[in-house]
Amino acid sequence: MRFAINHISAPKLPLAEFFAMCRGLGVTEVEIRNDIPDVLGTMTPADVRAEAIAQGITILSINALYPFNLWAEDLPDRAQRMADYAAECGARALVMCPLNDGTKVPHSEVVRALDAMKDILHERGLTGLVEPLGFPISSMRNKAEAISAITEAGADGTYALMHDTFHHHLAGEAEVFPNRTGLVHISGVTDPGVEVDAMLDAHRVLVDAGDRLGNIAQIRALLAGGYGGPYSFEPFAEEVHNAADPETALRQSMDFILTALAEEGAA
Repeated sequence: MRFAINHISAPKLPLAEFFAMCRGLGVTEVEIRNDIPDVLGTMTPADVRAEAIAQGITILSINALYPFNLWAEDLPDRAQRMADYAAECGARALVMCPLNDGTKVPHSEVVRALDAMKDILHERGLTGLVEPLGFPISSMRNKAEAISAITEAGADGTYALMHDTFHHHLAGEAEVFPNRTGLVHISGVTDPGVEVDAMLDAHRVLVDAGDRLGNIAQIRALLAGGYGGPYSFEPFAEEVHNAADPETALRQSMDFILTALAEEGAA
């Protein structure tokens, strides 16, 4: 397996320092963000591209377009602007997250949004990474729903799944879809006192021996099914963001995952 790193793993580092940290970890694939930290709002795409080229970094995705499944109001404009930025900075994909406020979104609306996004992505050579959110209030909790909508919109390679180990566990989804997966987000939850339905982004830490999400089992299943893409760290907990030495913390998590997989020859 190979690792990637989402900028939210070390959001206090400016982009150049973040890239340098990744290189120090032997990682050359990253994800940038439009929230924490807001790279899109603070840097030109040309400057991002230049820094990535200078440091030998591949930008896998911009995270994220939200809510992708309600094609109304300012979403078409935001989608086009984000896609323009992605193409200009050299990113390969856009992460697309569904509405997450308790409102139900009909399947037909999801398909309509995917149809509308297709030309935007095609014209810029981008992939849309559809990421179901496992929260009880999410309008798209599981990957089977996403695949159904992608298939109806035309499964022509424009879209792929984002498998997020946190959201997979929250949704209670047993099946993984290695051949439909374009990227994997990994994070752990170690707090023993929080019930699964109450788990939030704030609980998401780096993966270690205390993980309750079954990250190792999920990674083994994806590897066994033939998924050969990167596994990108995406922790949201303040304790991770405030780490004095994020590089060491990430290295320790990488070492734990590789050791755990090697115990059964899966790495």
